Amino acid sequence: MAFTLGPYAKSAGYRLATFDQIGSTNSEAMAQARAGERGPMWFVTTEQTAGRGRRHRPWIAPRGNLASSVLETIEVAPAVAATLGFAAGLALEAALRAVAGPASVGFSLKWPNDVLAGQAKLTGILLEAEAIPGKGLAVVVGMGTNVIAAPEGTPTPATSLRAIGVETSAEQLFTALSDSWTECRGIWDGGNGFGEIRRRWLALAAGLGQPVAVHTGNATVSGIFDTIDDTGCMIVRTSTGDRVPISAGDVHFGAAASAGAA
Repeated sequence: MAFTLGPYAKSAGYRLATFDQIGSTNSEAMAQARAGERGPMWFVTTEQTAGRGRRHRPWIAPRGNLASSVLETIEVAPAVAATLGFAAGLALEAALRAVAGPASVGFSLKWPNDVLAGQAKLTGILLEAEAIPGKGLAVVVGMGTNVIAAPEGTPTPATSLRAIGVETSAEQLFTALSDSWTECRGIWDGGNGFGEIRRRWLALAAGLGQPVAVHTGNATVSGIFDTIDDTGCMIVRTSTGDRVPISAGDVHFGAAASAGAA
């Protein structure tokens, strides 16, 4: 089965580059942007050999999983572009529901960039941006999904669609994702629609209102996951009543948070 764009993505002008195998779809997309490509364009494969997640952690996609990156050119500030990651989370969740059907495990969104099935990581999102000549940014949003297999020994337990009883293919999931991305990207609208993206994201947020510990470099902030603000920062309400904004970090919920995420 070949990768194909969904009808909504096609009508919106998206293009598609597919690879039998590639090191990193994000790296390829950004290389094309540096060479003058302005998108909107998808780069997809079922086998990625040198992918990466946040903080340069490896994200390797064995054959049958989905590695996908979309290149957009956007005239916004980098801080605004960063909120596009929340639209990506919504798009992935919608695509997963489309292929899984109503009887599947519930999916939720873990701040800042994961989709969970139950308590396990199913997908990861990596957003990268570079200034381009003239105005604007080349923004690449990478989305990796464990379709047939999940890595072992990861900081957060991982799972795959196959492991939770969803039989689909990377190609089927991508078609659904290309359409749901087009919809969510339209809602986001250069950051003008982030209020609606935020509302929808919070409705699916993992751990909202629960104890959380966030590792931010050498410090750990513990408290209750209160909300995300209008810039996408996690707001943690501490035991003293302070509401602390977190822009980046490793998040632990439940028993791990209560134990200081040791």
